[in-house]
Amino acid sequence: MLRRLHHEQPDIFAFTPANQAWAEAQMTKYPDGRQASAIIPLLWRAQEQEGWLSRPAIEHVAEMLGLAYIRALEVASFYFMFQLQPVGSVANIQVCGTTSCMICGAEDLIGVCQEKIATEPHQLSSDGKFSWEEVECLGSCANAPMAQIGKDYYEDLTTERLAEIIDELAAGNVPTPGPQNGRYAAEPASGLTSLTEYEATKPPLNASAALAVDIGDTVKRIDGTEVPLLTPWKAPGNAANSKKTTRGQGMARRSEAAVSKGASDAKLAAIPSDVGQKPKTLDKPRETGVDNLKLIKGVGPKLEKVLHSLGFYHFDQIATLSADEIAWVDENLEGFKGRVSRDDWVSQAKILAKGGETEFSAKSKKGEN
Repeated sequence: MLRRLHHEQPDIFAFTPANQAWAEAQMTKYPDGRQASAIIPLLWRAQEQEGWLSRPAIEHVAEMLGLAYIRALEVASFYFMFQLQPVGSVANIQVCGTTSCMICGAEDLIGVCQEKIATEPHQLSSDGKFSWEEVECLGSCANAPMAQIGKDYYEDLTTERLAEIIDELAAGNVPTPGPQNGRYAAEPASGLTSLTEYEATKPPLNASAALAVDIGDTVKRIDGTEVPLLTPWKAPGNAANSKKTTRGQGMARRSEAAVSKGASDAKLAAIPSDVGQKPKTLDKPRETGVDNLKLIKGVGPKLEKVLHSLGFYHFDQIATLSADEIAWVDENLEGFKGRVSRDDWVSQAKILAKGGETEFSAKSKKGEN
């Protein structure tokens, strides 16, 4: 397949400050003169930030690594994991079309994508939210047919279920990944034939699907608002690990110029810290004990810890948030910004604060028993 750069290109690309720090840390993994070995992770980070790889993004990475542009383009055009054209703002659906999936109905799944998204692969839907493509074997043959959406597998698909998943994503929800027909993992579709004594004690979801549910957002791309994931060998303030090539310094200056020019202020400008109004919070939980905030849809173990660090321990604290206070909390959920509004925490918390149950909390409690 001939892979070329898209005919429409942005004027400039620059990593967000957090992603720039991450990229520079990746370069320290390699001995002096071998920074080019970081080409794949840096290209991948650029794609995670923007959704696809543009020519300016490829050139930016090449300059950071001291590479000729063509060398970076060779890598980006060789690996099909890199998207050389814009993809859906919500999700790019990758339908496996290899033997097992093809026999089990992959062509019908492609038909759903053609009907609900676009007639041809790599085309954007009319609202720009989705794109799709057929890919080679994704290694989940026992659960055919399947598709990868974002970072997770959706297996044992039917045309009806795939259509529902697309509708759920379009509505701002994140469907539970993994087998979609009730299977736990890749056991026989007719039920276990061995190790049946473990059937009653297994968790409600397999480890992969459970992790995705804990994270709470499997299609979110890395946009630089997360806490930078610096590599462990990069000690803070270590000047030896902060070296850049001359070309990398030139690219950094070009990025600064882009900010002053306003070329990509949505990605590069600092987000104001005074968004909304800070609500009254607690220094510690009340004597009655902390509420299980994970019963709110969208709050996993990591996000619960973030809420505790902000002083939220009880349902009624969230239930009484005003619009300005919601805006403040949304802005200060490091790595999870916007989650309060997206998952409508306030409505859920109002029910839970009165001792009621939401559909999600009932399912969660059932899974814990």
